[in-house]
Amino acid sequence: MTAPVPLTAPHRPGPAGAPHYLAGVDGGGTGTRVRLQDAAGRTLGQGEAGPSGLGQGVEQAWRHVQQALLAAFQAAGLAPAVPAEVALGLGLAGAGVAAQRAAFLQADPGFARCVLDNDGVTQLLGAFGGGPGIVLAAGTGSVAASRDEAGRVRQCGGWGFPVGDEGSGAWLGLRAMAHAHAVLDGRADASALSAAVFKTAGADAPALLAWCAGAGARRYAELAPWVFASADGGCRTAQALLQSAADALAAMVAALQPEGAAAPWPVVASGSIGTRLARLWPPALQAHLVPAAGDSMDGALQLLRAALAADAHPA
Repeated sequence: MTAPVPLTAPHRPGPAGAPHYLAGVDGGGTGTRVRLQDAAGRTLGQGEAGPSGLGQGVEQAWRHVQQALLAAFQAAGLAPAVPAEVALGLGLAGAGVAAQRAAFLQADPGFARCVLDNDGVTQLLGAFGGGPGIVLAAGTGSVAASRDEAGRVRQCGGWGFPVGDEGSGAWLGLRAMAHAHAVLDGRADASALSAAVFKTAGADAPALLAWCAGAGARRYAELAPWVFASADGGCRTAQALLQSAADALAAMVAALQPEGAAAPWPVVASGSIGTRLARLWPPALQAHLVPAAGDSMDGALQLLRAALAADAHPA
């Protein structure tokens, strides 16, 4: 982060010993967003930076979190504060992996407080304002999470690429590439989707092998727009792939619905992939879709405020 200089209005410090600023962080395989607030809960600014999913590396995650935080200070018209004056609530993809979580927290450069959970959990908190419901988030990766009336959280999916992340952008891209391989082999008929992959990654075996050798979740997810574009153009292969992805996401939601409940919980579909594929869900499931009350940054701030309150009044 840029070296700190004296802060200017509208800065108002909190109580003695409390952080001056609170920041809610939403980070995944594509990008990082930070919402900056003062101690009273007033939003001051928002910033963005590159990906901070922990599966792509702790050093990169911290770099992009700090870049997004700096951008939020700039958007607020404020000079950047030293880390010791800022408390972070973070919802980061990959935080459910114990080793990644521990490595990230150990690399904390000195923030006043650092509270971390999976981005699916913070999206859930933000979406329902802490109430019960289910959030399905699908972008580069995918995860679903539910929260009941007592605050208990369950997660479905989110196992990470390539084993999990069903229905996500990376999942779609991987299968689009597999289809292109099959077409090149003669195991499948050529399609608009295979033509798009060949145009992007190369049309012969050496080119495709080289592309795949250096590809991770983020790069495979870059093929997902071609699946949507091909489907919109009438490509049945792409349309079938999108339906399979939508079915996989719907299965996550179904797994989290409470058994024997008087009524199904409301569902929020989020993310660049999730919002588009929810249109392919069965009508009965679409009937339970609701708009989110807030986003993952709101949820991260809720997580942080709860931790700060617990610090101030230990049991």
